[in-house]
Amino acid sequence: MTDTPEEIEEAPPKKSKMPLILSLVLALVGGGGGFYLTWSGMIMGDETESDVADTDNLAPIGDFVYVPIDPLVISLRQPAQSKHLRFRAQMEVPSKYRADVEKLLPRVTDILNGYLRAVKVEDLESPAILLRLRSQMLHRIEVVVGPDRVKDLLIMEFVFT
Repeated sequence: MTDTPEEIEEAPPKKSKMPLILSLVLALVGGGGGFYLTWSGMIMGDETESDVADTDNLAPIGDFVYVPIDPLVISLRQPAQSKHLRFRAQMEVPSKYRADVEKLLPRVTDILNGYLRAVKVEDLESPAILLRLRSQMLHRIEVVVGPDRVKDLLIMEFVFT
């Protein structure tokens, strides 16, 4: 049995692994170089240390105080899994209006108590409810104490029990 050249199958030549190795090395060098340029601040480094340390350009914080609102416990209607809502907040008030706002604090508590009792239980369970509640309550507070006397309402506690 002699093998003729037609019967011998030629093995395909082995493919070189050089392109794979070269692309891997280039990817590592490129990634490392990009990391270094970003880390050192050469790329996307807008702020220098002098910009960060410069506090002359900052606006003053302002003259305001926080007036706490008495904590509220609201009983929820039947479809709720929880029975009560504990609510606690503070009002951000310019210092010159502190005495006026504190004088009207019982009215503020009353208006918030009435509003929170009127909100549907299904709405209270929504994830985005705090933003809407804050704006609605701030509007009602401004109606009671007057415009520009309360800058913001900070919700400190909003817990179902």
